[in-house]
Amino acid sequence: MTDTVTDLQQRARTGPFLVVLNGRSGHSDTDAMCARIKAVFDAAGRVHEFLIVEPQQLQAAATKAVQLALKRGGIVVAAGGDGTINTVAATVLGSGVPFGILPQGTFNYFGRAHLIPQDAAAAAQVLIDGELTSVQVGRINERIFLVNASLGLYPKLLQVREMDKARFGRWRLVAMASALSTLLRPQRHLDLIIEAEGQQRLIRTLALIAGNNPLQLERIGIEAEHRAALDRGELVGTTLLPISRLGMLGLMLRGALGRLGEAEQVQSFGFRALTVTPRSRRRIKVGIDGEVCRMRPPLKFSVATERLWLLTPRQEPAQETPVAGPVT
Repeated sequence: MTDTVTDLQQRARTGPFLVVLNGRSGHSDTDAMCARIKAVFDAAGRVHEFLIVEPQQLQAAATKAVQLALKRGGIVVAAGGDGTINTVAATVLGSGVPFGILPQGTFNYFGRAHLIPQDAAAAAQVLIDGELTSVQVGRINERIFLVNASLGLYPKLLQVREMDKARFGRWRLVAMASALSTLLRPQRHLDLIIEAEGQQRLIRTLALIAGNNPLQLERIGIEAEHRAALDRGELVGTTLLPISRLGMLGLMLRGALGRLGEAEQVQSFGFRALTVTPRSRRRIKVGIDGEVCRMRPPLKFSVATERLWLLTPRQEPAQETPVAGPVT
């Protein structure tokens, strides 16, 4: 294991960067952004290659990048939003290749949780100067998630948000207005059979979210005792009990103030493995790191056995405060 980590560290310090870039993430000019990243890499004397693709080509590009990284002793870098980062990370996971990111999406929860700048040049400098960090990954059936995986209301929010972004532009204000409009409409509940640690129960909920991102949980106000589950190598489950439209307004206000976890309709818990089966549904919409797909139940949530080796900003060692000597 020590030899493996040493090899990864050597790759991170000297290997070429294979950058898989989603040309449609965020709202930056792709050519200008690539020029800024290239300038940082060139100044450090680091070899690099860009694979600029459309969303439907991401999987193939990620596979090619991992193959090249294994051949050349390199690092695979995902440039895009949380969905793009998820697709590339899924290919990197378990390959023995270091991973880096250049966040370019709307919210960038994964990058921000690991203190990676949203500015392209600053994030590229982290790839040059950073250190490898072992990062937990969540699983839902055959897919992985870095931020969250969800059922019910949240995938609906994501789906409407993408339609509104396509119409009005990929801006955070558009995303927030879209969410407000969706939340104030009548919502359908889910009847879910949940099994954990051999115990089974039936719940009725508007949403179930499995969280793997401390920043997102903190922003909405999930209590520290539940966020601490991530430090224990668990995931954080959150459910939302059915609620009136007026009650939804109150929840939205709590969420804006970072106090959602205080609402009695919101219940959170830590877990390592959870099986969820919707009643009377053959396929169900699932939100995974900002993208929506359909999956067949049962849905098995768990912590992945593999971990990502992510390049993050180097942490300076804490300096001890000198102890004052006796006054003479």
